[in-house]
Amino acid sequence: MGSFFKDFKNLVKLRLTLLVVFSASVCFLVGEHYAGQIHWLNWIKLIIGGFLVTSAANGFNEIIEKDLDKLMRRTADRPLPSGRMTTGQALVLSLVMGIGGTYLLGSLNLLTGVLSVFSIFLYAFAYTPLKQKSPIAVFVGAFPGALPPLIGYVASHGRIDTIALVLFGIQFVWQFPHFWAIAWVLDDDYKKAGFRLLPTTHRDRVSAVITWLSTIILIPVSLLPTFLGFGGNLIAIVSIIIGAVFCYQGFMLVKNLDIPSARKLMFGSFIYLPVVQLGLLFNLM
Repeated sequence: MGSFFKDFKNLVKLRLTLLVVFSASVCFLVGEHYAGQIHWLNWIKLIIGGFLVTSAANGFNEIIEKDLDKLMRRTADRPLPSGRMTTGQALVLSLVMGIGGTYLLGSLNLLTGVLSVFSIFLYAFAYTPLKQKSPIAVFVGAFPGALPPLIGYVASHGRIDTIALVLFGIQFVWQFPHFWAIAWVLDDDYKKAGFRLLPTTHRDRVSAVITWLSTIILIPVSLLPTFLGFGGNLIAIVSIIIGAVFCYQGFMLVKNLDIPSARKLMFGSFIYLPVVQLGLLFNLM
């Protein structure tokens, strides 16, 4: 049983899934603030449904990339390429999780269910095959990657409005330095599978500059809640401070063109998003 849970954790990419669920749950609470009441049962449904839907998308991704994962050191020990789990078992698990998660999210409102299905298909069947084709995969992948806050807000509010689009926009722009920092760190491994995720497909100064520019663009985008009047001074201060730190990490990648700088930017991205989203939530409370 312990071995199964370890393999299940790797199949669903647990840390990534938890980050996605966190993002959706925080933005649900943002929506609940504007609704004037927090429905905690719906919040629990969102967390469980979001976990299942994200896990299903990651499961389908690993099924599709099973043979490619065998080529990379980072992924060779995953349950499918290692042979500890069959494709059929992973497919059944992913289907059950996808159906169960969609049902739970759809029970909140129809639009939330539709968005969850869209996120699975866009991530597994558009972004995943594009990774070997072109760096445009990062742009395509940014859409399902930015859907969790939109899904979380819509689960509460029931519609897509300006606030929902801003929450989506912040996470959408954040995807680019996040993706590209990871791609820089793992480029040698990614090349074994033919993945082309860096802007120029190489670790060069142009890719570093484009990555840095994305961190600069993120600052005004993160200030949109304040500019549009639904976020206060706290989120503005938080966005400027952490945005400046994130931007500095991007600049250091341009200066050094090395993996340690890219790794700092990658870890910076893990910190940036939850801090900004929590800053917005606390600003409203």
